[in-house]
Amino acid sequence: MAGHSQFKNIMHRKGAQDKKRAKIFTKIAREITVAAKISDDIDSNPRLRAAISAGRAQNMPKDNIERAIKKATGAGEGDNYEEVRYEGYGTAGVAVIVEALTDNRNRTASEVRAAFTKSGGNLGETGSVGFMFNRLGEIVYPASVAGADEIFEAALEAGAANVESDEDSHIVDTELDDLNAVREALTEKFGDPESAKMVFRAATEADVTIDQAQSIMKLVDVLEDNDDVQNVWTNVAWTDEIVAALDN
Repeated sequence: MAGHSQFKNIMHRKGAQDKKRAKIFTKIAREITVAAKISDDIDSNPRLRAAISAGRAQNMPKDNIERAIKKATGAGEGDNYEEVRYEGYGTAGVAVIVEALTDNRNRTASEVRAAFTKSGGNLGETGSVGFMFNRLGEIVYPASVAGADEIFEAALEAGAANVESDEDSHIVDTELDDLNAVREALTEKFGDPESAKMVFRAATEADVTIDQAQSIMKLVDVLEDNDDVQNVWTNVAWTDEIVAALDN
């Protein structure tokens, strides 16, 4: 779990410096639209609630949120997004999973393939690396919301599988079927989380050099810069040495 936390911290600090707010809003808006197609009833649709919470956490304007919902309900004009997953290998055989929401499969596949190729990796078939990851529910709260012990006790009581806390955040892991129930229980006690979603967590981590880790991070950066890409997961073992090098 430590490697996961360290990587999150790198991305948090890096993101504070160079992520473009417009791109963040675009990605969240797509998630809201896709979630709202299931149902636009916030009370009965936990995925929509989670997407809206993510938007609010990024100070996304209310008008943007409402417009994204209208696209799904037919009250507004919009593209028909579909969920696509890509799997492949980066530098040093590192496993990479890319989740996307796209209105053009051919365009997205071409751009994702190009990103892998330019980084010295290659795009594989669906399932080629998925077996190296566990599919979990993940709920994230800022560290300021409560102490580690309080979060830990509340999360376990709600049915969580594990909790990890550091100076930046509390990360609560759940079984997939328990994600919504645990989220509801924690929301009642601590308010809306920063995020609540299904994630891929590496079952077996890959040891890499600093140079190889930097190459992987370049691939992740290129992929995340693509508006169609929602999430990128790798199985890199983020050691303290690698974290320090990337953070500098």
